[in-house]
Amino acid sequence: MSFEESMKCLSLDYLNLLINGQAFSDVTFSVEGRLVHAHRCILAARSLFFRKFFCGPEAAAAAAAAGLGVDFRGMMQQQQPGPASGRPAVMAVPCAQVIPVNSVGYEVFLLLLQFLYSGQVSIVPQKHEARPNCTDRGCWHAHCTSAIELALDTLAASQYFGVEQLALHIEKKLATMVVKASIEDVMKVLMASRKQEMHHLWSTCSHLVANSGLPSEILSKHLPIDVVSKIEELRLNSTLTRRSLLHDMGGATSSSSPSATTCDDKPQKIRRMQRALDSSDVELVKLMVMGEGLNLDEALALHYAVANCSREVVKALLELGAGDVNHRAEPSRKTPLHIAAEMVNPDMVAVLLDHHADPNVRAADGTTPIDILRSLTSDFLFKGAVPCLPHIEPNKLRLCLELVQSAALVISRDERNGGGGGTPATETGQMVYLNLGGADLACKYDGESGNDGERYCHQIPGSLYSHGF
Repeated sequence: MSFEESMKCLSLDYLNLLINGQAFSDVTFSVEGRLVHAHRCILAARSLFFRKFFCGPEAAAAAAAAGLGVDFRGMMQQQQPGPASGRPAVMAVPCAQVIPVNSVGYEVFLLLLQFLYSGQVSIVPQKHEARPNCTDRGCWHAHCTSAIELALDTLAASQYFGVEQLALHIEKKLATMVVKASIEDVMKVLMASRKQEMHHLWSTCSHLVANSGLPSEILSKHLPIDVVSKIEELRLNSTLTRRSLLHDMGGATSSSSPSATTCDDKPQKIRRMQRALDSSDVELVKLMVMGEGLNLDEALALHYAVANCSREVVKALLELGAGDVNHRAEPSRKTPLHIAAEMVNPDMVAVLLDHHADPNVRAADGTTPIDILRSLTSDFLFKGAVPCLPHIEPNKLRLCLELVQSAALVISRDERNGGGGGTPATETGQMVYLNLGGADLACKYDGESGNDGERYCHQIPGSLYSHGF
């Protein structure tokens, strides 16, 4: 067995002690109401903080500093030295006591202990695991907000408990995570690296923020003034360096540089726009449209927002009036309403229709949003499931089809009447209802309410249901 294999086995053996819980444990912590069993000898050997906490005269001060809710007057035992020993008194924490930990959460405390026992730890959550601040069920949590926040919390705990090796490990991991993280998360890491005096991570994040193109007015909402000044200084130095390089390259290259710069800027602008939408920062998107000439249709901003953002973001983007709600993405020629129909998202369907999305527009394969929803409904009715949407909700599917059919009926009626007004189709009783799952409850959007996403439910007799194909 090689030395590396031997060390790996030793690491796993120690980790098994932690996993097995009470086996040979002699200290118990209570974190967020859950008990964590550990071994004082391992903690004391791996952490100066725990060594002082368990054995040193500074134990009370260490506990208070770390937020450990320990009553040292009742827990600490004074071991009187022998008259000839000449040793100072030693404070010790009795094994039977449960030590409350108030400074960190349960998940972070387990990660801290895992590193102390094995010398290694994965701060990235399990892929596809339901996490706070992450609504994507299929997220791998490689660089999402939830993963960044877990890493930052663990970093703070490692500094809190004086585990420098863990702090260095997290710093390296964060340096790779921020490259693909949203700019809002990058700024969080930037401030954490400043507080923890992690110069390499600070440099990485500050350059990412400088290259994001966010104007100073936006940066000042999230960062202190002195940090914004340093970001602007980085931008100035970068601009001067770029100009110097262009000057050295000669006139012929310089003459072709504007077009090259334009080509390079377009993908960068789109990435910045997507990060802004991920952060629900529609104000920044507006500034990019007005100040940088960003074309929302060319950037497929609405398609991206429908697929990845909330209804509020999509609505705010539509209210900018800078994009075409019926713009077709190449090469599929799908509109945002096609995307919303494929997702079976009634909130998105409603807000798009309220801003005059056309349910009759055909994609490259000839399908309309109505065709998509009818096909999904057919699969659900006759096959019992939709292959591409295993967790589809029948009420949402019914509601989406109801909404687009209603809009199509209104458009058809207006065309017959020469564009004249009339009674909405939802009030004429012409709507086709689908009996999915045998439910007697049909949900509809209240088109007259101030909130276009507000729903109301009413009872509909089963005889009114039909397939509508």
